[in-house]
This record gives sequence, structure tokens and C-alpha cells, in this order.
Amino acid sequence: MRIATFLLNGKRQVGLVSADGKTVTPVALTEEQAGRGAQALIELSVDGKALPAPAGAAIPLSDVQLQAPLPLPRRNLWCVGRNYHAHAKELQASVFKDNDANPESWPIVFTKVPECVVGPHDDVSIPVGVSDQIDYEAELTVVIGKGGKNITKADALKHVFGYTIVNDVTARDVQIRHQQWDMGKSFDTFCPMGPWIVTADEFDGTKTRVRCWVNGELRQDGPTENMIFDIPTLIETISRGITLYPGDVIATGTPAGVGMGMKPPRYLSAGDVVLIEVDGLGSIENKFV
Repeated sequence: MRIATFLLNGKRQVGLVSADGKTVTPVALTEEQAGRGAQALIELSVDGKALPAPAGAAIPLSDVQLQAPLPLPRRNLWCVGRNYHAHAKELQASVFKDNDANPESWPIVFTKVPECVVGPHDDVSIPVGVSDQIDYEAELTVVIGKGGKNITKADALKHVFGYTIVNDVTARDVQIRHQQWDMGKSFDTFCPMGPWIVTADEFDGTKTRVRCWVNGELRQDGPTENMIFDIPTLIETISRGITLYPGDVIATGTPAGVGMGMKPPRYLSAGDVVLIEVDGLGSIENKFV
């Protein structure tokens, strides 16, 4: 099942995308429920309730404006740094230099504020005068269904509702300046998300591939099997002493090929277009302005 949040005639709706990706069928939600996007369907699923009935005929996707499936997540997004072997190596002299003594002992976890989330085709605003080192990070992202605390690796995938894509846009100079990364990761529009959520029964997040193109040039290409810490380990780690809730989001890290890792670094400029694709999920594409 693919759950999309979209605008039609200025009204936010939630619907199910067809298998061929050509149409979306809206479901019956209140205005308040639809305002939270797919969150309402996640909560209904966790409570064992049936999905709402269709609220009309299928609509061509070309006639709607896709939004982030979770337009305003219920709280900060959980994010993981240094989680592909090659990516950790390419940045080992920069943002990860303090973690080289024992690089694979624990995941690096930080957060992004929910207000930085935008849609799969929305523009990303470069914070002029604040940073001139804007970078992209293509990431497979987990959406939690059943909540819990101290979730074990063995049970972790039972807590996954589905998967989506984010671009963990980063101001590298700000990230380094403040050492803790939240500020450099949380500028307005710095988290394009989408194009929808694919439920876990139709998608295996442990065996897929993450790719990223900048202006048509392939920059990132990594299988999720190359993660340092797999998805069950990330869920176990983040839930240690912390309750995860339905709709919580975990971005699982980015493969090698980010702009900062190039020699010399190649940061994003106004007019650049970043396309991210995850096999089996779809793609998002955003222009930087």
C-alpha cells in the first residue's frame, strides 16, 4: 500500500496510490485528520481499525500536488550519521573526526526539527548569508507503526509501519561550527520527504538501493546491505529508554558521494536540482533556490 498526502484545489487530502503509480484515490478523513497527512492512517492501523472508505474516484497523480506524506511529523525526526562504510570513510577527516577511535561501536544519532519538512517536489531554500556549504544526503527512511520502548533487534521490524525517502539537507559549515548537528540540519525546507509511504508488507527496507543525482550526474549509489548499523539495530538503539510513537521517523543514513566528500568539495548552488531514488519506493526531486 502506498499512502500519499496531496493538495487538490487547495485542500489537503490523503489517499492510496495505485500500483502503477498513475492515480491516487482519496480516503474519507476529517479536515483535522487530513491536516496530519498519513499520520491518521498510521494510528488507525496501529489500533487495528479498518482504513477509511474511499472518498471519491481515482485522480490522476498529474492533477494533484504531492506533499510530504507526514507534512508535520509529531516531533523531531530521528536521523543517523556515518551509517554506510564508504560515507564514513569519505568524511573521516571532517565531521566524523572525533569518532574515529571506535567508529562502529554505536550509531551517531541526531535530530531535525519537524518544521523543516517539505514535499517531494518543493523548492529547498538556501539560507543566504548563513551558510555557503549546502550539501545533499539521500536517505531511506523508516516510519514507525507500533510504538514501544527498549525494542529488541529481534522484534524491531514488527514496529515498522512503512518507508519513505528524505533528503537530509545539511549546512556543513554550520554542522561543524556547532559540533552538535541539529542546527546545521534544521533550516527551513531542509528535509524534502516523499513521494509517499510504502507499507512494510510491500517493501523490504533491508534490501534496496539508494541513489542520488545532482543536475543529472549520479553522485550516490549504495545498497542498504552496506549499512554499518542495520535497521533493527537503529530501532533498538533509539528506543533504549526512549518511547517511540506511531509516526516517528528514522532517517537511516546516506551512502558515499556527498558534496563534502569530493576533492575539492562540490556544494549546492541556486538552480541545482537533486533527484533521489530508492528502488521500490519511488523518487523525490527538488530544486535549490
